[in-house]
Amino acid sequence: MRTLYLRARMAKKLPRSCCVVNVSPLLQELIVHACQFPRMSRKSKAHAHLIDLILDQLETVQAIPLQLPTPADSRAQRVAAILQKDPAGEQSLSALCREAGASKRTIERVFERETNLSLGKWRQQLRLLRSLQLLAAGEKITNAALEAGYSTPSAFIAMFRKALGTTPRKYFEQSGL
Repeated sequence: MRTLYLRARMAKKLPRSCCVVNVSPLLQELIVHACQFPRMSRKSKAHAHLIDLILDQLETVQAIPLQLPTPADSRAQRVAAILQKDPAGEQSLSALCREAGASKRTIERVFERETNLSLGKWRQQLRLLRSLQLLAAGEKITNAALEAGYSTPSAFIAMFRKALGTTPRKYFEQSGL
């Protein structure tokens, strides 16, 4: 893992909140190269060019949905915990909410307010993250899809492509995992 720290005035066009991005091979090599220097300065022409190129590359990357915010409300936390324990669970959302001590509509409002995601989107995000963990651990696409709660591998691949812009196989080939 490599870390770059940028002064806020240099990164005005970058997001102000934490996010996950896919790093291109070019950006990866630029970061590795930049990390060879204990500190970079714009006073050095070579450093200034490298900084500008890194910033240019960072400004073009798109955030990918790999975060799963946790609600603060105790009832919503219970629903989240149940879903996290078994992302492929067959229990309806209404039944889960009743088990957590609130109506489905109440839990949906809480999720929307506290995570900026609908309960359905949050569950979809959970399943995506679970499938990524399984694939990274070496599971086959079919096994990862079914264990994460998708009805078919093709439904999983379609959702994966929609969320991350590529198929699971290509995603892991590009990342080198």
